[in-house]
Amino acid sequence: MKVRKLSRRQFLVASAASAAVIAGGAVGVAKLAQPDSGDSPATYYTSHLKGIMASFDETLTFMRPFLAAKVGDADADAVVKETRVEYAALIPQLPYIGGDANELTGNLSQSAGALAFYRVLKARGRPVEEVGEILYEGYDAQMANTPAWVLSVWGILQSMRLDAGQAERDAATSQQRTYPADWVTTYVKGDGQSFDWGVDYTECGICKFFHAQGADELTPYLCQLDYPASQVYNQGLERTETLAQGGRRCDFRYKRGRPTPAGWPPPWLKG
Repeated sequence: MKVRKLSRRQFLVASAASAAVIAGGAVGVAKLAQPDSGDSPATYYTSHLKGIMASFDETLTFMRPFLAAKVGDADADAVVKETRVEYAALIPQLPYIGGDANELTGNLSQSAGALAFYRVLKARGRPVEEVGEILYEGYDAQMANTPAWVLSVWGILQSMRLDAGQAERDAATSQQRTYPADWVTTYVKGDGQSFDWGVDYTECGICKFFHAQGADELTPYLCQLDYPASQVYNQGLERTETLAQGGRRCDFRYKRGRPTPAGWPPPWLKG
């Protein structure tokens, strides 16, 4: 759940890109993707628990107004409290996929927050469609709150094609399949017209985790969260299929400046 603010590595790469523009020098962005010292499969999530929970609490503040509109203020407070408890229990169950060296670690940990939220509302008889709508509206609001300076830095990154370069390196790394629970991607070179660059996801960490947790029905709704992020970061995302909906891949195609389609309602809910 692609919150999909800049990940730690993305932010470092973007900041380095800005510095390079100012200084007129080159940037060794690959060196910024090294794991923190002491990062290990056995301790990663528990040692980062405080930061993970703090990030999720921020997400919950954006989701709460949309939650309250569905269930009322009093019940919204109870749902938030129960969700935090459920999330704290889920975090140690997350599979290790490289820690801070893998920008998708943040996506995986945030997806567990969405799963916790879903379970609490499902226990109250709320349908997955309603949960998906709240998740989308909250995330859309959070993306709209992205600071202008972050967007400026991201624009520089895009103009230097460092985002595409990082995606290409990440794809090559993913093909090694070091972590079974991780994503596997293939970089797609742009055709110069319809898209600048793309990525095909042939394995999805969220699909794997949610399947193991018996929550496949929630996964397609998290896919929709890619659209608000693309809108805010001016990425011009187009996509024709996803693994979560039974496709053979998730075909992300980016073209800077192209309008990004709305992600809500999703195609399967349109009447």
